[in-house]
Amino acid sequence: MAIRSALIASIALFASASVQAQDTFVVEDIRIEGLQRVALGAALLSVPVQVGDTVDAETAAIILRSLNASNHFEDIRIFQDETTLLIQVREKPTISSIEFSGNKDIKDEQLQESLDSSKIQVGESLERSVIADVEKGLADFYYSIGKYNAKVQAIVTPLPRNRVSVQFVFTEGDAAEIDQINIVGNTIYSDQELLETLELRDTLPWWDIMGNRRYQKQTLEGDLETLTSYYRDRGYIRFEVESTQVAMTPNKKSIYISINVKEGEPYHVKEVKLSGNLLNRKELMQALFTQRPGDLYNAAEVTFSEERISKYLGRFGYAYPEVTTFPELDDETNEVTLNVNINPGKRIYVRRINFAGNTITKDEVLRREMRQLEGAWLSNSAVELSENRLNRLGYFETAESETNRLPQQDDMVDLEFTVKEQPSGSFTAGLGYGTDSGLSLQAGVQQNNFLGTGNKIGAQVNTNRYNRRADFSYSDPYFTKDGVSFGGRIFYSEFDAGSANLISYDNTTYGLSTSLGFPLDEYNRINLGVGYNYNELSNLDDYDQVRKFYLIYGDESNPDGQVNFNTFDFNAGWSRITLNRGTFPTSGSSNSANAMITTPNSDLNYFTLNYNYRQYWPLDRRHDWVIATSAQLGYGNGYGSNNGHDHIMPFFKNFRAGGSSSLRGFESRGVGPRGVRRVAVGSIPPSPGPGGGAVIPSPPEDDFLEVSSGSIGGNALAVASLELIVPTPFMDEAYKNSVRTSMFLDVGNLWDTEFDYDSYKDLHRDQLDKIYDYSDPSKIRASVGLTVQWLSPMGPMIFSFAKPLEDYTGDKTETFSFNVGQTF
Repeated sequence: MAIRSALIASIALFASASVQAQDTFVVEDIRIEGLQRVALGAALLSVPVQVGDTVDAETAAIILRSLNASNHFEDIRIFQDETTLLIQVREKPTISSIEFSGNKDIKDEQLQESLDSSKIQVGESLERSVIADVEKGLADFYYSIGKYNAKVQAIVTPLPRNRVSVQFVFTEGDAAEIDQINIVGNTIYSDQELLETLELRDTLPWWDIMGNRRYQKQTLEGDLETLTSYYRDRGYIRFEVESTQVAMTPNKKSIYISINVKEGEPYHVKEVKLSGNLLNRKELMQALFTQRPGDLYNAAEVTFSEERISKYLGRFGYAYPEVTTFPELDDETNEVTLNVNINPGKRIYVRRINFAGNTITKDEVLRREMRQLEGAWLSNSAVELSENRLNRLGYFETAESETNRLPQQDDMVDLEFTVKEQPSGSFTAGLGYGTDSGLSLQAGVQQNNFLGTGNKIGAQVNTNRYNRRADFSYSDPYFTKDGVSFGGRIFYSEFDAGSANLISYDNTTYGLSTSLGFPLDEYNRINLGVGYNYNELSNLDDYDQVRKFYLIYGDESNPDGQVNFNTFDFNAGWSRITLNRGTFPTSGSSNSANAMITTPNSDLNYFTLNYNYRQYWPLDRRHDWVIATSAQLGYGNGYGSNNGHDHIMPFFKNFRAGGSSSLRGFESRGVGPRGVRRVAVGSIPPSPGPGGGAVIPSPPEDDFLEVSSGSIGGNALAVASLELIVPTPFMDEAYKNSVRTSMFLDVGNLWDTEFDYDSYKDLHRDQLDKIYDYSDPSKIRASVGLTVQWLSPMGPMIFSFAKPLEDYTGDKTETFSFNVGQTF
């Protein structure tokens, strides 16, 4: 208003001067006074008058409007000085700094974003009217969240050189709390039933320490929509909220809310009529509509049916269909006819597919996962499948698509996939702690997206307390354009089993393998491979299970010597993956089965069978709450015979259990059968002195058992897990896809089908209590706990806190474990 008044005054002054002097005059010079920051040339460009022009009162008004539109000045005055046009200005001050104080409910960053949108920034001119609008807008925000005593004041402090500092001072006060919510007019559903559907609360249970009774206008509006939906989803199509009253106590600290409703009568569906362009698919679209004649009307089901039909049309290129339902009510019979109008619109085609966000991964790696093709019609199912395939790669934290309609081409779009890359390489390391094992370490490096090509390469040289290993692996998932994969591996290892929670033996091994994978369809593929392994065993503990193996394959004349084996194997596998993401999936499943058998010409003849399963069920649309289940089954044994003995599963190839990947709460390899050695006491010597008796042989029942502290493993494995994935507390939304928290229940068993428990039953009870029947599959272990996984730059980090619920003799437990490696 100050600027507008000054303009009017200026016009009046000029008009007065003109009357006293002359009605008009010819400009011989133009002079502008008061410029500081604005250049003279820039100011003259805003003056629509030149030397030689004739100026009158009307022209002066035009000059004022033009200078004001330049947005540089807060006061403008125009005078006639004989034949000179004199313009006196006062520039708008420049904002030197912006500060906030007293704000808690609104972060500084949010405030600055709001000011930026209003052009209130350091270095810009001060707009006093905009400052006032911002003050009012911020005060309105506080009122909307129930803080009616809040105040916002902008303090403008002048500084030298026509600068100002702006400080926003907030007095937030306490929020008004809801003392009572009344629902009036409801007879079908009780107050309690309806109040439980609302987000606003007038009471809180004692345990809800995070809840509050704060009033918010936007929340109330959402609650009214929720209340309406609650009734209309149950047949009450005539339901309406007639009025809402919000009353406040004089001290502005308490709120009373009254909601007046009109329930009406429940309506049933009389008929569903489809009209419009049905593309000769009327019966199918009718089947997609879930409401049937006789059903209780359900608004949510109607909306869901509209979305189903729209999604179905989207599969065939009709990307922007209009599916609208018009209810036709019969108040006499309380029935509703649903008139569904379908307009598919034009079929949309894809001109070009673009990619963004992939700074490391090459475009061709993304493009080969596309199931939506350029030049083809836009199919939402093909786009969704393309998104899922990108997410399953494991290279990206997110992969999203967007269609951009082309101007002047209403049947063409560009499709853009935007990805957010995440670390695809990992520093594979582990740190664990157990009551018996203490600290353990391991390390290695793998890159799953080598140089952005999508190829996997691993080169590991690991040394820890029980293993020295060198391993090189390579895999190309698109060895051919048809998606045939090729991989290979070469390794060398020196393994000290006694230091790895196993029975004592040393195993030096090296080998190589190669495999090919063939896709069957979008989700299924088979893998075929061959391999060679050399094993050199030494320093074997003389346990009964090892002795049994040694009788078949060892040198009876040198029972303590090392034994060597050469094996050639063939393996085949099948996998089916429908997971929505490769890392931290939230829906879909993964199934894989693998069979391996050594060839008859190998030194060891045995086979193994493995099956792995994972399934994720999201409980909400945002996939914040997810139920996950997993299972792992394994079995192995020998085939054929050697020197009159049936081949058995080599003990060093046994399955292991325990650790972060199976049966958390138990040490890695800390579960299952132990090595057992039956030791005879020998003979009882004769009594000393004359007439001493003869040597008395000790009976078998006096034998005693030596049991290994480490596991020997088993040839059969069954492990399952049930998890509830929950939002990570106090974690910013930006880290949702890189941090996962879950509560779990693990159950399972590891057993040896070839263990002969009956051969020890003649021992005394105190000896027999040292073991249990290792061939019994019913000895189920169980544990519960909490796991936090973080996809760090070094690789996935897993922190587990677990409590074993059921364990057996010899099992080694641990409460906390920390590992860097594969997520699950």
